[in-house]
Amino acid sequence: MLTLYNERNDKILNNFMKCSFCIPVFIFLVCLLNACGGQEQKPVKEFNPDTYKKPLEKVNKMLVKTEEEEISNFINRYGWKMNETGTGLRYMIYKKGSGEKAQLGKVAMINSEVKLITGDVCYTSKDEGTKELLIGKSGEISGIEEGILLMKVGDKAKFIIPSHLAFGLLGDEKKIPSRATLVYDVELLKIK
Repeated sequence: MLTLYNERNDKILNNFMKCSFCIPVFIFLVCLLNACGGQEQKPVKEFNPDTYKKPLEKVNKMLVKTEEEEISNFINRYGWKMNETGTGLRYMIYKKGSGEKAQLGKVAMINSEVKLITGDVCYTSKDEGTKELLIGKSGEISGIEEGILLMKVGDKAKFIIPSHLAFGLLGDEKKIPSRATLVYDVELLKIK
């Protein structure tokens, strides 16, 4: 008897749900019942961004300082003689080419290897192929664009790109995690 009752209720519910008019009515009734739950509404506190500003600035300064220390330790560990730009990009051109200098608006063809500062390889031209990018409008991270502008055709360079010049807080949502410092090895093959 109980089985028959459950089957009959299921059949009624299924027929009710098939009715295109009944679904919105059902949703309205559920919402109405939830709204009339008799619970007392608490006043909503206004959001004041100034409350969080100083603590967030303090945390950000600490994270930037930690990243700077990691980069310095990495450079010292490998004994690299690197230059630093005003944005924080570190670069070292370890093989000089004699070709045309990279310029904004030109197309650069590069081979590269991208690693995390931990040494984990993320991307390489051996797997991904040679990359073409329109300098200044390529959609690449700002650190690589800035670095390429320091190169001539035939140059090979290493760039250490802090997270704020790379993929920042989100990473690339593939192989590069949040707040990652990147180490690029780049060869500028051609300028068009």
